[in-house]
Amino acid sequence: MKEIGIFYGVDSDQTAEIARKIIDEFKGIAIEAVAVEVANSEDLNVYDYIITGVATWPEGTIPAYWGDLVEDIRNSDMTHKRVGIFGLGDQVNYPNNFVDSIGILADAFENAGATLVGFTRTEGYTFQRSRAVMNEIQFKGLAIDTDNQDDQTDERIRKWVKQLKREFFDM
Repeated sequence: MKEIGIFYGVDSDQTAEIARKIIDEFKGIAIEAVAVEVANSEDLNVYDYIITGVATWPEGTIPAYWGDLVEDIRNSDMTHKRVGIFGLGDQVNYPNNFVDSIGILADAFENAGATLVGFTRTEGYTFQRSRAVMNEIQFKGLAIDTDNQDDQTDERIRKWVKQLKREFFDM
């Protein structure tokens, strides 16, 4: 098996830019980029470690091109996979569904038996509700708001990748 696959919408400029930053931050660890638009469950099965990147649409949903892959995830056995999820959202204009897409993907992977890693604290964000939140203090992944907190993006990525390296390889 290959080590790490990062799945994201290559046609989504912001998500693709965050994915490139994450790949760069892994420094020396091979990561294969996979376009969600053409990916399927067989592509997911190639990797021991999976990173996914997804934007949240204004209605609190995932982009349409994730639809088939989410169904594939739900119908797969992911019991030996470790998965980290990053999501983009706008906490100011959409405070009632901020990064909901993280929660949607997290539910699919958890129901398929995957082990989620890369939880981050909700501290420093201002929003009302999110499907991505667990225990009222953690996101089920990395929340990115390039619209309102772009100045914090690089540091959040740096810390998250450091955390993923520990949780992927030292567990």
